[in-house]
Amino acid sequence: MTLRGSGVAQEPRMRDFVQVDVFSGTPYGGNPVAVVIDADGVDDEALARFANWTNLSETTFLLPPTPEARAAGADYRVRIFTPDRELPFAGHPTLGSAHAWLEAGGVPHNAAEVVQQCEVGLVRVRRDGGESGDRLAFAAPPLRRGGPISEGDLEEMVRILGINPADVVAAEWVDNGPGWPGLLLASAAAVLAVEPNAALFGAGVIGLIGPHATFSQTVAPATGYAAVVSVDESAGASDADTEPMFEVRAFIGGASPYEDPVTGSLNASLAQWMIGSGRAPRHYIVAQGTRLGRAGRVFIDASDPAAGAPDDVWVGGRSTTCIRGTVLL
Repeated sequence: MTLRGSGVAQEPRMRDFVQVDVFSGTPYGGNPVAVVIDADGVDDEALARFANWTNLSETTFLLPPTPEARAAGADYRVRIFTPDRELPFAGHPTLGSAHAWLEAGGVPHNAAEVVQQCEVGLVRVRRDGGESGDRLAFAAPPLRRGGPISEGDLEEMVRILGINPADVVAAEWVDNGPGWPGLLLASAAAVLAVEPNAALFGAGVIGLIGPHATFSQTVAPATGYAAVVSVDESAGASDADTEPMFEVRAFIGGASPYEDPVTGSLNASLAQWMIGSGRAPRHYIVAQGTRLGRAGRVFIDASDPAAGAPDDVWVGGRSTTCIRGTVLL
């Protein structure tokens, strides 16, 4: 499918639309995203109004890439909206949009991967492995903000979460667009036990991660870093190995704070932090959405720079189109 932009605002018309479930092999087990297949000619006010009306965590609109981005290899451009703002990047909308674009007949310039233009730049999306071959994975964009979280900010976060500062093993800014801080707790059970106080939540976001008991790790006393042991780095995160190593939860503030079912951007930046600091192997699976009754599975696959590969972290999962139709825009 080729999107051809006119650059001229158009009268409302019926446009192809899908709703895609992302990060689950079972329909309705992941995180939904609404995708308008061809949003050329729709003004910003109409885009924002429709995203607010869907009331999903994100709605995306596919557009032709800009001439500069097309020359750099972009296949399409996406704009990503929450009900109340536009995002520069988000993970599950990226995979859902790529799934919808391919399903609508999109043919990438490079057969090996789709290149998506969004506000953070060009994001590569590859057809991932998997025994059934139906996973997509995006290359994690660089962090916009990293480094330690201040004592004051951390105190505020643990107060919102209803936990003690001692429950936090480590904390870092892992912001690749939405503003994520990452808090590592001692276990998946500790992550699942968190009951945040929505009344204390402002407009920020908080991401949590903790290892499952099946994941063998130790803590180095000198640094407090968790050193990975007994992990077969050659195995990869395959379909046959469905046991998650980590549990992740994502809390989103605003007028109506909520927990996100499965969050690609957070898992991308957490992987960069966790792998880079030696707290996680290069290949692992995350479970997310458990407390919400979802069965989200995120496949993390980091290349090995020592082997001469680019220093990429790929974040993947399955997507299923659950609703198809047209919308007036």
